[in-house]
Amino acid sequence: MFAEDMVYLDANATEPLRPAARAAVLAGMEVLGNPSSVHGPGRAARKLLEEARETVAGALGATPAGVVFCSGATEADGLAVATLGKGRAVLVGATEHEAVRAAAPGALVVPVAADGRFDALMLEAMLSAAPPALVCLMAANNETGVRHDIAGAARICRAHGALLHVDAAQEAGRGLPRDWLRLGADSVAVSGHKMGGPMGAGALVLRAGLEIEAVLRGGGQESGRRGGTQALPAIAGMAAALADSAGYETARIGALRDEMERFCEGLGAVAAGKGAPRLANTLSLILPGVKAQSQLIMLDMAKIAVSAGAACSSGKVARSHVLDAMGFGEGAGQGIRVSLPWSVEADGVARFCAAYEAMARRALRGRAD
Repeated sequence: MFAEDMVYLDANATEPLRPAARAAVLAGMEVLGNPSSVHGPGRAARKLLEEARETVAGALGATPAGVVFCSGATEADGLAVATLGKGRAVLVGATEHEAVRAAAPGALVVPVAADGRFDALMLEAMLSAAPPALVCLMAANNETGVRHDIAGAARICRAHGALLHVDAAQEAGRGLPRDWLRLGADSVAVSGHKMGGPMGAGALVLRAGLEIEAVLRGGGQESGRRGGTQALPAIAGMAAALADSAGYETARIGALRDEMERFCEGLGAVAAGKGAPRLANTLSLILPGVKAQSQLIMLDMAKIAVSAGAACSSGKVARSHVLDAMGFGEGAGQGIRVSLPWSVEADGVARFCAAYEAMARRALRGRAD
């Protein structure tokens, strides 16, 4: 738990828990049975699990049978790549999350334009030269918030007999139409804690008629597609968060993000992805000449919680492959990500702006000296 006076602006790492999700988690913890057991307590647990499945399916335009619960979007992405990519060439967007990149280390990379959106002509050319393929494109980028044209990608994939997997971890629960399957995606990965639910739950959502093989076999749970006892409290919390996020305040949050963007640009910052369709809550700021790690340290000392473009398990800040792919050169090591939570307030934005100004002036003055 962070200090009460800390301004939390790292929602793309994890959203604050929604009250409805907290209540659902606590209710789920009171259910004694295992969803796979046939006795009364087991049937009660199964009922809660299937209610959550129906909620997720309804929100994402899927059938309940198409929802495979797992531990999060990383597992869902890995499951999609391992099963749908079997026997196929795998193509991934240049700005994809590491969950997809690591699952397909030998994948062909689809380049992006300067605004972060995938290059449709290159995708078409690559699919023309490749055998049947699996294409992986995220709905919205975790660093810049830039949204891909999923409908356009789906049309290209269909024309070449390719499957399309969409990592929607950042877009689900952020006030946008959740219609990736209707747009032509074959599978979609979502994460509970990115939408205000608890950590430890996610789902791979499949279009009707598409089947996958289990990677974790276990006891045959999830209709034989993902073994292991389901994390019922976390799944219930994810479903509650997804339902509650229908009231996401896109206009209010977007206005606060735009206010921050204008202010920081006035101090010399560059906003990556500006001009492309973006998530309302996400702002990628490059401060030329100032390393991302230095910015984070100074902002953290001012009790502002943001993140850099990329981080490894050691906690060190790495150069952003997203900003590299967008052509920012040295700026790829000078970017931070500000991502507003669903609960953000104007006073938090004001505190960030004051802290960012002090940080920028101090850093740039030090560089001049």
